[in-house]
Order: sequence, then C-alpha cells, then structure tokens
Amino acid sequence: MLKAMFLFVFVLILLDIYVFKGIYPVIDAGNRALRSGFLFGYWTLSIIVLIALVVMFMYFTTIREEHPIFWVIGASAFFVIFVPKMIFASFHLLDDVFNLLSWGVSKIGSGETDWSRRDFISKMGLGVSGVVMLGFIYGVTKGKFAFRVISHKVPSSRLPMAFDGFRIVQISDAHLGSFIRDYEPINRMVDMVNDLEPDLILFTGDMVNEHAQEAEGWEPVFSRLKAKHGKFSIFGNHDYAHYGPWNEEEQADSITRLKQVHARMGFRLMEDEAEQIIIDGESIDVLGVHNWGKGFGEYGDLDKAMNGLSEERFKVLLSHDPTHFEYKVLGKAPVDLTLSGHTHGMQMGLEIPALGIKWSPVSFKYKRWAGLYQEGTQFLHVNRGMGVLGFPGRVGMAPEITFLELKKA
Repeated sequence: MLKAMFLFVFVLILLDIYVFKGIYPVIDAGNRALRSGFLFGYWTLSIIVLIALVVMFMYFTTIREEHPIFWVIGASAFFVIFVPKMIFASFHLLDDVFNLLSWGVSKIGSGETDWSRRDFISKMGLGVSGVVMLGFIYGVTKGKFAFRVISHKVPSSRLPMAFDGFRIVQISDAHLGSFIRDYEPINRMVDMVNDLEPDLILFTGDMVNEHAQEAEGWEPVFSRLKAKHGKFSIFGNHDYAHYGPWNEEEQADSITRLKQVHARMGFRLMEDEAEQIIIDGESIDVLGVHNWGKGFGEYGDLDKAMNGLSEERFKVLLSHDPTHFEYKVLGKAPVDLTLSGHTHGMQMGLEIPALGIKWSPVSFKYKRWAGLYQEGTQFLHVNRGMGVLGFPGRVGMAPEITFLELKKA
C-alpha cells in the first residue's frame, strides 16, 4: 500500500514537472508579472491537490464513509486538474519527439532545419486540455444534475391492443451515496418523471454504492413517484454490499435493509419473479431478476422468473446488466423488451444524434451501452443512469429519465 502511494506521488510529480516544462515557454516572456503569477499559481495548486490526493489515498475508507464531501472534492480536483495535464503531456511529448527527430535530421544533413513550428503541437494540446478542463468543471458542478428525458417508441405486433400507447418510465443507477443527502436535484427528477404521467415506473438497479444506509432517508423523495399501474424495481451489482468493507453478516443485513427501503419507497422489488399488468381484460408480463452480468455476478434466474408464464404474452424484463440480454435473452427467451442500466455511459462521451455521433469510452467494453437497440423482434434499452460513481460528474452523458411508449405494430 505504501509503495503504491509513493509510486502514485512520484508519477504525478514527474507529470507536473513535464507539463510545466511545456507550458512555461508559451507564457509571454516579456511579461514578468504574468510569468511569476503562473509560476506561483501552478505549483501552489499542484502541491495542494497532490497533498489532498495523498491524504485520500492513505485514509480512503474513512474519508469516503465519514467525510464524503471531501472525497467528492478530492476526486473532482483530480479529474479537473490532472486529467487535462495528462492530455497536454501527450501532445507535448509528440512535440518533443518531433523536435528530437528534426535535430537528428539536421545533424545528418545540412545542419539547418525549420524550428518555426516546433511548439505547434504543444499549443494545440494546451487548447484541447483547456477544453477538457472546462468540460470536467461543468461535469462535476452542473452536468451530474442536468437530468434529461429521452423518449423512444417501441413497436411490437405481440403487444395487446389495450396497451397501445402504454407509457413506461425507466430510471436506473441512482447510487444515492454519491448525492451526499442533496435531495433537491432528485426531487427535481421526481417532478420530471411525474410530469410524464407514466403508466409504469421501472427502476433497474444500483440504488446504492456500497450499503443500504446510503438509501435510508431517501424514502420520502422516491415515494413521490407516481404511476397508474405501479412501480417495480430490481437489485443491481452494487446493491449486494459486495464493494465495501462488509463481512457476510453485514452484507446480509444491508440486503435486508435495502429491501425494506424499496418497499418504503413504494417499489415492488422483483427477485426472479413476474407480475401481470391487466388492462381491459388483456395483459402483459413484467419480469425482474437479480443481477446477472458477465464479470459482475451471475445471480439472476430468468427461467425461474418465467416459470408458468405464457410464451405468447408480451414481456418486459428488468435486468440490470445489458450483457444478460446478450447471453441469456437474445434469441433464447420470449422477452420482447429488456431494460438495463449499469454502464452509466461511463458518465462521459459525445452524442450528436443529428450527425449520427454516439461514442463513449465504455463502448470498448460493451457492445450495447446506451439507448434503444433492436435485434429482430426483441428490444433492449440501456439507461445512462441518474447517479455517479468513481468520477463525480458527467460530461456529455447527462443523467437520464427514459420515456418509452409501447405501440401496437
């Protein structure tokens, strides 16, 4: 642990020195006040943040559990300051390589070379890293609270006519521990959901980060969610208390308490089971399973949830991890619409629907990571989540309220 901390500090110090080397020459040499101010500001801020990160590293569990606001501030500072530095360092390294090659060519050749563009790449990197820094500042202050409604129509010939126009709202990945009892943004989210007048509200897992205590106290907020035909929920991989310093007894206690929280919030928590929704004598099935995710715990039992159900009825499945759809649902089970979360869209990315642009680093791991996907007659929707985890912000990947309208095809 101590060796890892020293290595961490050493790498960040080297990064700071290298970035300073690249930026300082760009500052106007004729303006001594500007250069002195930059010198003082750069190293003062770097040292303060570095000390804060070391303290967080040494007392990670204590700070995260007992002083979460300091953990959020420290994590935010790392992303806002050091990630842009890493980006600039990458550009500056290209400049240094170019300069080294140019020097070598000049020595071998005529001894003359054009140095007029030797810092062009570094200057470009400075601009890019500046944009990234501004993006992270927005993400950790405003972006993580900028809830948006994303709407989709889901057509199916298997849908009963009585359910044509049926309105489903999906929310997912609350990670309530990350909100540090800041109820206001979630109350706004609840109002946005209720304004959609949903027939059904479905929560697809990860109510907490580590333990049920994070969700206790939030019951009055979530109990305000209203839907004509009820509210259903499932557990995600973080809801089993496997990610904290909890022994088996504490994990079992957390699971019991979290089930009680779901009930007090008004959710019907589904544990490998199903329930019918009936309108005018016609019905659909809503199924919910425990978490099943490749590499994240394969607990859910879809066969158990489907036991005794008619294959002819339209089915909506709540399953936290989208890999469940790929491995157990697609082409294998008569499920029409699967609703998942889990990926968060990595809480950062670039989406411009008008230009067909949709990208996030998480796409390297998950084939289906955000939005609505259709494979034949089967649909999967992956919600981008409403909370945050790890990175305490959202950049280009706003917290999502999904509005799905079922249509008779």
